[in-house]
Amino acid sequence: MTRSSGKLQKPKALRKGSRIGIVYPSSPADDAAVSSGIAELTRLGFVVEEPAELRPQGYFAGSHKERVGQFCKAILDKNIDGVIGARGGYGANYLLDFKLTQCLKAPKCLVGYSDVNVLQYFLAAERRWVGFYGPMVGSGFHLGAQQPGGYDENSLLQALGETKREWEIPLHGSAMRAGAATGHLVGGCLTMLQNTLGTRFAPDADGAILVLEDRGMKPYQVDRALRHLYQAGVLRNVSGIVLGDFPDCDPPVPGSPSVSEICAAVLGPLKVPIVFGAPVGHTKRVILTIPLGVRAKLHARNEGTLEILEPAVIE
Repeated sequence: MTRSSGKLQKPKALRKGSRIGIVYPSSPADDAAVSSGIAELTRLGFVVEEPAELRPQGYFAGSHKERVGQFCKAILDKNIDGVIGARGGYGANYLLDFKLTQCLKAPKCLVGYSDVNVLQYFLAAERRWVGFYGPMVGSGFHLGAQQPGGYDENSLLQALGETKREWEIPLHGSAMRAGAATGHLVGGCLTMLQNTLGTRFAPDADGAILVLEDRGMKPYQVDRALRHLYQAGVLRNVSGIVLGDFPDCDPPVPGSPSVSEICAAVLGPLKVPIVFGAPVGHTKRVILTIPLGVRAKLHARNEGTLEILEPAVIE
């Protein structure tokens, strides 16, 4: 596969009345959580198209063929305006072994985090589609707007619906290294990004504002992953960095370095603005939605702010 070049491909905006397709590209989701998520999407004014039921196979929501078929159907269906992952887990990488590019026609919003991030990297590399790193049906929407473990309604609706103006996303973190930087937004889940290295869909982070988050990693595992990115050259020319709050990543031994200390040690020498502790992706706080691919300006002061400099969607 040759990396796509040219103009960023923006999907049509999603607003009240837009039809949403749900996909299970990875692991099974809790039925009750998905039902609650669908109710919340309905409250927002979306019309939800529920997919055909899959039969779980181990830690996969269905067979690889079933999951890629479901994904392609949602992307190709002219009656579906946007696509949201049911949950993360593991397995989306298997979809890339199929002829997935055949179903990539007009771009659509693909919203999700964690394992869905693999598909966002692929779509960006293959077709330059904008991605939306945000809540999922059974992992974010299910707990409601502005609730712990739920989602941030403002950043979601602006990312999916704003077609004319710039807007700001308060990051609710802390400035690890003060300053300001401009660049296109790339990244997502640290593990997913690391796993793209050596593939044909590894992201181009030159001049980018890099978003990195994850959960359940020991601090030394975060250290190892960041060092890998550094040694692979991914961090060489980034303009700024937004870090998540890395829940469930406490030091295993009292007195050993925390994730924030490790990030400061590994990333500080890059001498770029850094905000640590933003509630993106895996977080127990209110999940923000970050549009990937568009240009933004990072203001690393106080709690940090992302100024989105161009709409992520079109009319």
